[in-house]
Amino acid sequence: MDKTVVELFAGVGGFHEGLSKADSQFRVIWANQWEPGKKTQYAFDCYKHHFGEVTECVNEDIATVKEAIPNHTLLVGGFPCQDYSVAATGAKGINGKKGVLWWEIRDIIQLHQPPFVLLENVDRLLKSPTKQRGRDFGIMLACFAELGYTVEWRVINAADYGMAQRRRRVFIFAYRETTHYANRIQGYNPVEIVNEEGIFAKAFPIKKETELRLTKIDYKDILKVSDEFHHLFKNSGLMRAGEVYDIHSTPVYEEPIPLKDILVDDAEERYFLGENLRNWEFMKGSKKLDRVSKTGHEYTFSEGAIPFPDPLDKPARTMLTSEASKNRSTHVISDPVKNGFRLLTPVECEKLNGFKPDWTKTMPHNFRYFVMGNALVVGIVERLGKQISGIIEKE
Repeated sequence: MDKTVVELFAGVGGFHEGLSKADSQFRVIWANQWEPGKKTQYAFDCYKHHFGEVTECVNEDIATVKEAIPNHTLLVGGFPCQDYSVAATGAKGINGKKGVLWWEIRDIIQLHQPPFVLLENVDRLLKSPTKQRGRDFGIMLACFAELGYTVEWRVINAADYGMAQRRRRVFIFAYRETTHYANRIQGYNPVEIVNEEGIFAKAFPIKKETELRLTKIDYKDILKVSDEFHHLFKNSGLMRAGEVYDIHSTPVYEEPIPLKDILVDDAEERYFLGENLRNWEFMKGSKKLDRVSKTGHEYTFSEGAIPFPDPLDKPARTMLTSEASKNRSTHVISDPVKNGFRLLTPVECEKLNGFKPDWTKTMPHNFRYFVMGNALVVGIVERLGKQISGIIEKE
């Protein structure tokens, strides 16, 4: 079986780069990146700059090009956490909410039936929406079950496994029940899969757990799942044939890369904050503020302190898309070479996600921070890619 890959919502190529590092035989043959409403497609331009010679790069709405996707072995993509609910449409059955990208992924899986699927999302997917906890992920699992796939998932904090950023994301690995891998893994019980034999257990070991919860999803009635299902999903689990087994897993901890190890030695002066740090100290500090709501209700807003400056002997906090702006979540460090407080540089943000320096140099300065706030950690994909490569070789 060829190690051909299709990458959806490709961003600046985190999946492509990670898989390439895992095994040079992975070939991303088709990739799509499109930002609606943007005149200039900076992320797509960056992706094409790096991979345009080896990958067919498409900059169009995925809904309009999904039937043109070539056959492939592995489908990958990071996609937004949205409202995945469905609605009845009379004789036509059910339709997902218009514009929600999960339904495009589902259509692509149904149309092309890739043997393997690897997806990434923010970890709140497991608890969304607030009014019906777990419904959205339950709908996803029901769709996979309906299409004939088994699913493993794990919430992974990159810093728990030796990387430079405390970035938590949920990764979802699905495989068709007709694959040799599915046939082999079927011989293990859910406890063995989650603890030792599954892809996540092999790539990211956890302390052994013995108690898994069993929850059943009526995947043959997705409308009912949308209307009634709720479940507080734990951070590790397995779904096969509509039966969900999950646990709260504890990683076998690996010493992370400290922030000091990714810093550049020659940061430009424009990144330094200068002597007036009062606003930064206020934003980062703990506070209790009296406020009045739009309806006239008086209340006290409070929040705890964030380290200021960020400690250099620990991994970075989660980087957000707002990293370039003056706000509470932006990293501020004490430069060990020039002895002043400063922001992280774009190159340092790239290194936090495991990209090569100046990966995003083709785009405007502030947008370099934005795309890194959206990006995944390349090292996570690399470790998963090594496992998937071995799985494909046995097909």
